[in-house]
Amino acid sequence: MKKLYQEIVEAKASNQKLLAILIDPDKVALSQVAIIIGKINSSPATHIFLGGSTVEATSLDELVHLIKQQTALPILLFPGNPSQIAPTADGILFLSLISGRNADYLIEHQVNAVPLLRATNLEIIPTGYILIESGSETAVARVSKTTPLNRNNHDYVMQTAQAGVMLGKKLIYLEAGSGAKLPVPLEMISLVAKNIAIPLIVGGGIKTIDEIQNAYNAGADLVVIGNAFEENLDFFN
Repeated sequence: MKKLYQEIVEAKASNQKLLAILIDPDKVALSQVAIIIGKINSSPATHIFLGGSTVEATSLDELVHLIKQQTALPILLFPGNPSQIAPTADGILFLSLISGRNADYLIEHQVNAVPLLRATNLEIIPTGYILIESGSETAVARVSKTTPLNRNNHDYVMQTAQAGVMLGKKLIYLEAGSGAKLPVPLEMISLVAKNIAIPLIVGGGIKTIDEIQNAYNAGADLVVIGNAFEENLDFFN
């Protein structure tokens, strides 16, 4: 019985906050995996996310294998397209970019991923992915050719999240984008969290421990850290 999603739901119900470290395969040398995972193991991380907007690495399965040798933390794929599916991971955030209007990222990539996913034992978690304007063009916006939602229009973002819930998504992910200048506004996190019953993920532009805590306080159930940890492996020290 698959249980990753159920554990996230149970953590939300008990107000246990979760933390994911996002690893971009293109930025990790296999020889450095042991050092990176050692730092993650000594951090408060509860999950490892693996992926990026564009991934050129051809050794994704090998990377997952090496990570699994070093940690018991669950590995969830965070793919930009079907080429980023590694059967040896534990699960996949089956993302639909519901903030955009590019059909490729709403449904086309998902359709193309079906034959690959059917051949794996990955736990598939349908996720409504919402890109929020963050002060600069991010890789997600550039690659997906979509416009982020206005960071000041909190009501529209809330409606988008609620539409995702009505469409059957099991997670909502508010994303400022990799390398974002600004994180998702706290008021927006709070409004969305109060108006959906499913777990809320928040990531992008979070650069400090205080900003992680602020996102939790606003209502995020799981916070994702990528660049801040990537640039400073002692981030949590």
